[in-house]
Amino acid sequence: MIVDCHTHISFAADDDVSASEHLEAAETVDACIVLARGEESSEEVNKKLSGYVGRHKEKMVGFAIVEPIKDNVSVKHLAFIRDKLGLRGAVLYCCRSGFHPTHSRAMQFYESAEELGLPVFFHSEGAFLESDAVLEYAQPYLIDEVARKFKKLKIVVGTMGVPFVEQTLSMAAKHENVYADLTIRPRNVWQVYNMVMAAYERGVMGKLLFGSGFPSSKAGDCIEALLGFNMRLADTNLPTVPRGNIQSIIERDTLALLGIKEKVTAAEENEEAQAKERKSKRTAKFKI
Repeated sequence: MIVDCHTHISFAADDDVSASEHLEAAETVDACIVLARGEESSEEVNKKLSGYVGRHKEKMVGFAIVEPIKDNVSVKHLAFIRDKLGLRGAVLYCCRSGFHPTHSRAMQFYESAEELGLPVFFHSEGAFLESDAVLEYAQPYLIDEVARKFKKLKIVVGTMGVPFVEQTLSMAAKHENVYADLTIRPRNVWQVYNMVMAAYERGVMGKLLFGSGFPSSKAGDCIEALLGFNMRLADTNLPTVPRGNIQSIIERDTLALLGIKEKVTAAEENEEAQAKERKSKRTAKFKI
């Protein structure tokens, strides 16, 4: 089972990333999580994402964008996103949207998300920060309070929290339900080496989830770079990481780990049961 936990598709008219390119990239993996982007209002983007992943639900899981400062964060609204739109998690852009991860409205959102079992993906802009983004809000240690208060909430720190990788590793080591998204840039050999080695030495390889960051990178290229990790070090005296540990990251069933697979299955069974009930009621009308 290979799950790409970090992909994007843009619905902006002038964006070069088309659905066909995303579909082609997704062929490399068994499933992928598609994170909504904030090009329009959250409501409009989430509706478009729902339509897209709904057409490919055998392969894709959508995460709705939520901006707690201005969006409805009630249990009722998030239940609508989950049950009616079929989106199984949420993504926050604290840095880009300019809100502190523990803002009072954000804390209300986490409470609702925890109650509904929705995992939360904290998106890190990595090396692609806009000039007006609030870098201090991207620091993973700010999520510590969230993880302490909402212990059942599944949290993913995107892109290893770059440039705050050590903070991310500390969070993953400290909290049972905090995971890190190992989205890499295959050409950044030294950065990839340092991130993987630091995670191995810290003993948190089991908390890393595979991601590509599409369209920034493609899953196939990321897999190739990770599996060839030790080969690049063959002529050096640098320490290596057991190949099995790296392969485990790539083959990790992220959907099951985040509790998404069970929810999808339950929702499908419920939908099927309701369909049978409707059919039964229709046919009952013609029975004598």
